Amino acid sequence: MVEHPLIVIGAGPGGYAAAFLAADKGLDVTLVDDRNAPGGVCLHVGCIPSKTLLHIAKLIGEARQAKEWGLDFGEPRIDLKGLRKWKNKVVEQMTGGLAQLSKQRKVKRINGRAVFQNAHSVKVGNELLKFKHCIVATGSRPAWPKGFPKPGGRLMDSTNALEIEDIPERLLVIGGGYIGLEMGTVYAALGSKVTVVEMTGDLLSGVDRDLVRPLQKKLAGEFEAIHLNTNVKSLKENVDDVQAIFQNDDGSREDAFDRVLVAVGRQPNTEGLGLDAASVELDEHGFIPVNAQRQTAEPAIYAIGDVTGGALLAHKAAHEARVAVEAIAGEKTEWNPHAIPAVVFTDPEIAWCGLTESEAKEKKIDVEIAKFPWGASGRAQSLGRTEGVTKLVLQPKTGRVLGVGLCGAGSGELISEGVLAVEMGAVAEDIARSIHPHPTLSETLMESAETFLGTATHIMRKK
Repeated sequence: MVEHPLIVIGAGPGGYAAAFLAADKGLDVTLVDDRNAPGGVCLHVGCIPSKTLLHIAKLIGEARQAKEWGLDFGEPRIDLKGLRKWKNKVVEQMTGGLAQLSKQRKVKRINGRAVFQNAHSVKVGNELLKFKHCIVATGSRPAWPKGFPKPGGRLMDSTNALEIEDIPERLLVIGGGYIGLEMGTVYAALGSKVTVVEMTGDLLSGVDRDLVRPLQKKLAGEFEAIHLNTNVKSLKENVDDVQAIFQNDDGSREDAFDRVLVAVGRQPNTEGLGLDAASVELDEHGFIPVNAQRQTAEPAIYAIGDVTGGALLAHKAAHEARVAVEAIAGEKTEWNPHAIPAVVFTDPEIAWCGLTESEAKEKKIDVEIAKFPWGASGRAQSLGRTEGVTKLVLQPKTGRVLGVGLCGAGSGELISEGVLAVEMGAVAEDIARSIHPHPTLSETLMESAETFLGTATHIMRKK
């Protein structure tokens, strides 16, 4: 039996990145995935289609806001068929591009589900494949509460919600995390009356409150209702609606919705892979523990991306792929990032990296906070988007940048400067003395640094 130098299981952002890099390094690579085209959840039913829809939602919002500027387009007319066609076209173009790149790199692709037989072989259908090294990159899927009826019909998970089968008059979103708020934003822009129910006391639990506050204020005006500290006790799907019973400190009440989106997190795709047979261990939540080289308890098998836990982000998976492949190639490498950026693609967007103020308090790390309100930004004023804020978390004595956070239009495009600052050990003066173009939103990073130094031009720092 031929031994494959490297088998990668899963063709998402981590899996195909690993396969491509390994091929570029001269390895013979086999990529196994149960989808017909590479791209994984992110490209097929996650990051890309959701951001395509969010861009459309942003356009609708801007068209409505333009009335304030003396420009009236009238109420947007929604063509759901055309909208779905555009979304699908974007996905097809990208999956087609990845397929072409696979061929150019001579990556062998096998369509099917891989199941480990032992620590050096997997079975895909009836075919047994022996390997020297393997990378598990099977991703994650939407979590679904055990007490709820199964998804389908009027009950949607994030995958179903992306299909935009119709525009429900009333939509219930269970979960105030980034997926629930992003999809709630899409449906609200299309015309649905959206109600969000979150069991904790905050939207985007764990995210810096200074960043969440502007978004929550805007969503309060766009959504029909936001219920915090509230549980959904039960859901009952009827012919014409879904009956939901809410429970909070004030008691329980019932309400009816046309559709329900359940967005309560994600769980790893580690079931049914035969990991026990390969001596690969799982933690209590079903994730695969790995070392700094992304190596599992079985030295020949590596794992990257969502299956390893932590931040379930495509860009994290892609960079983990690099570390795993370098380790397999015998290079000295380790996974040790100081700043993994996260972006919530609502409107306004929220983005952050590195240490947050709340984490600093929990860990009792002494920090100084420098903030710049977008109301003092000329570019934000010209865009009519002054609700934002830029925030730096700094070492008090040295001014070293430990974390960066933004809330505002296009924050996801601005956070990379923060990532570079944290990773390079930059200090506030480095950012302040780097000339930023005017008028841009990127200036808010410079002016935040100037705030720390006491030299800000457009705001007065409190003494």
